[in-house]
Formats: sequence, structure tokens, C-alpha cells
Amino acid sequence: MTLTLSVWVGAVITLCCFSFLYRDNPFYRFAEHLFVGVSAGYYFSLISFHQVLKPNLLAKIMPAQFATGAAATAAPEYMLLIPGFMGLLMLFRFSAAYSWVSRFTVAFVMGVSTGLGIVYSVQQYLMPQIAKAIRPIVVAGDFFQSFSNLVLVVGSVACLFYFFFSTEHRGPVYGNIARVGIWYLMLSFGAAFGATVMGRISLLIGRFHFLLHDWLNIV
Repeated sequence: MTLTLSVWVGAVITLCCFSFLYRDNPFYRFAEHLFVGVSAGYYFSLISFHQVLKPNLLAKIMPAQFATGAAATAAPEYMLLIPGFMGLLMLFRFSAAYSWVSRFTVAFVMGVSTGLGIVYSVQQYLMPQIAKAIRPIVVAGDFFQSFSNLVLVVGSVACLFYFFFSTEHRGPVYGNIARVGIWYLMLSFGAAFGATVMGRISLLIGRFHFLLHDWLNIV
């Protein structure tokens, strides 16, 4: 009975989502609000509290009350009261008069995240890209590797020319190289969009399989 009820609920909600293909309607808005509400409740109760707040803050400040096993006898780490206090400052967002207090936390998080993000981007993206571009264009006896190296080097240089906005993209040299960079960017965006569409199509096939197999038992 429980399995049948869950299948019917899933099928009805799926059809409510598909109803948006016709136009915006109350059934679609019900499914949308239900998804947002359940997701927010699940994220706050299970992820935010039990997987983030409790093990990383409460269990280390008050190990005897919230920690389990050997961690329950560890010494409290009162230094974590500082990030806990900064997290509480975010609650001032609910006050129109004192919402500015939350800016201290936002500014701190944005500053630290930006610094860490720059280091991560340089190590994970910039340096490997430079290392990949510094290679011989012609590899003796390997045409495909030579062609691949040529495409990589030309694309890297052309894209750098395109993003150099201090000079206008005109002229037989600068304009043409920047135009080649645009082609590389469009091919990259197209490939990324195609991969995204393939993923969405896979989800759509899964929903149709659920409706036709689990719900209607047709296939």
C-alpha cells in the first residue's frame, strides 16, 4: 500500500510539472511550491543542522552534550564561538532596521571565499592551461597530436586576444584573431550546453519510464 501510494504521488506531481508545457497553472505552482518547501526543510533539518552545524560547531563547543564516542571527552574549542557569533549576525537580515549588521558576516565570507577561490582557480585551471599550451606544436610522426597541439595553442592565444579589451577589436591582425577567439568560445559554450541538454534528456527519459513502467505498467 505504501509503495502504491508513493508511486501515485510521484506520478501526480510529475504530471503537474509537465502541465507547464501548456501554460502556467495552479497545478504547476503547487508542485513548484511543494518542491521548494520540501527541499528547504530537508536542507535545513538534515544538512544544515545534522551535517554542518552540529558536528562542526555544537559538538566541538559542547562535546559532552552533542558529540559521540571518543569526541565526547575532547576539550571544548571555544574559538569556534567567533564563527558561531558571525553566523548569528545573519539573522539580522530579517530586520529592516538592523539588516546592515549582517553585512559584516557577508563581507568576511566574500573576502575569504574570493581569496581561496583565486588560489584554487590558479592552481586548478590557470597553471594547467599554461602547462598544456607550452608544448611543441609539431610532433614528428604524429599528425593528430600535432593538430591537437595546434588547436590548443591557437585557441588559447585567440581567446586571450578576445578578452583584452584595452584595444578595440579591429584591424586585419587583432580583429581576425579576436574573431577566432569568439569561434572557440562559441564552440566551448555549445559543447557545454549540449552536455547539459543530454543530462536533462536523461532525466526526462527517467520520468517517462517511471510513468509508463512504475505507474501505468505499460512497458
